[in-house]
Amino acid sequence: MRSTAHGGHPPALRSPMTQYWLMKSEPDEASIDDLAAAPGQRLPWAGVRNYQARNFLRDAMRVGDGVLFYHSSCPQPGIAGLAEIASEAAPDETQFDPASPYHDPKSTRANPRWLQRDVRLLRKTRLLPLAEMRAAPELASMRVLQRGNRLSITPVSAEEWRAVLARLGR
Repeated sequence: MRSTAHGGHPPALRSPMTQYWLMKSEPDEASIDDLAAAPGQRLPWAGVRNYQARNFLRDAMRVGDGVLFYHSSCPQPGIAGLAEIASEAAPDETQFDPASPYHDPKSTRANPRWLQRDVRLLRKTRLLPLAEMRAAPELASMRVLQRGNRLSITPVSAEEWRAVLARLGR
């Protein structure tokens, strides 16, 4: 697998300033394989239509932050790979396209409501299934595992990031 920054392997912790995220995508919309096949192994993370997730994109994420690429709403949900934030926040073009399922008629180019960031593949991993994540005491506090959590983007602590990497055999 071709890799980009960091010698192809995400370090256990990059720097004290690095943040970590879990980003959910339905595989029929954008899978880890789609990311691996994309030019430069980079895709825009578009279609976010939740204000809290949008605020993470806009205010909290930084280029170089680590991403757990999570497949959701599929027969076997779980972490399918590692990626990084690869761009600054920019308007999500799907909000302006009337043919898009993510079209927002109240959003304008002068005042866009929705943002996107590019993500870049670091490496595809074995699938870390949701069931295995739930069984791991060190991952018990992950937001994705909390009852009622449906956000497509959630923060991941440095400890959770390290625990996931350990489970993936990093």
